[in-house]
Amino acid sequence: FDNNKVSTKELRKIFNSYFLIFPKKFFNNKTVGIDLGSGSGRWAEFIISKVKKLYLLEPSKKAIHVSKKRLKKFKNIEYLNIEIKNLGLKNNSLDFAYSLGVIHHLEYPIKCFNIVHKKLKKNSPFLVYLYHNFEDHSKLYRLIWLFSEIFRKVISRQNFYVKTLISDIIAFFVYYPLAKLSFILNSLNISVKNIPLSIYKDKSFYIMRNDSLDRFGTKYEKRYSKSDIVNIFKKTGFYNIKVSTKEPYWCVIGFKK
Repeated sequence: FDNNKVSTKELRKIFNSYFLIFPKKFFNNKTVGIDLGSGSGRWAEFIISKVKKLYLLEPSKKAIHVSKKRLKKFKNIEYLNIEIKNLGLKNNSLDFAYSLGVIHHLEYPIKCFNIVHKKLKKNSPFLVYLYHNFEDHSKLYRLIWLFSEIFRKVISRQNFYVKTLISDIIAFFVYYPLAKLSFILNSLNISVKNIPLSIYKDKSFYIMRNDSLDRFGTKYEKRYSKSDIVNIFKKTGFYNIKVSTKEPYWCVIGFKK
């Protein structure tokens, strides 16, 4: 998914929801940052022109190719085709870091946070988006999620083309109807908090397809409570930790001590 079919307006709206709690003063012509798990470069595109340099770390060669094509007009990018655990940048060299929708797919989250902490300068921010564990949702909602886990564990073991096809089918028959139902109910001022996938009520079908594959095509996934995430930040040397009260959950920021 290169996201070229998604309007800039929609992508910017999603970007703003992720970066709602991020202090924009760190985006200036003197700062150097890193996007950990940059994918197609869809979020980096909104940042690159505002900073001195941005590292795009992405272990997938195909994704790197897509982002290079997307961001070819920018010269202040350095691509790192490695995993986070192999990050070899100089310690205390980064002014900011962010990782959106990546660390919950890693089996070494604490190690990841420690690595990022070492690379950041003192008082520099680290913004993270991690899957939440639905602790504030109904029991029925959590049961539906547990049921979906059965499908994820089976689908994620298939080859890429098969799991992409199945994920598209799920997007069409599950994501899209529930999103439209949530859109209608929300328009009537009826709470959609406990309707699964209600976060997609104002998203395009392309985004649903992208996220369906991200959800069902990944073998490893861990979900976190709010306290889990705050504890990870504290344990790895971050302070002034803030958890966003807006969707998507959980968007959290901390600053290096």
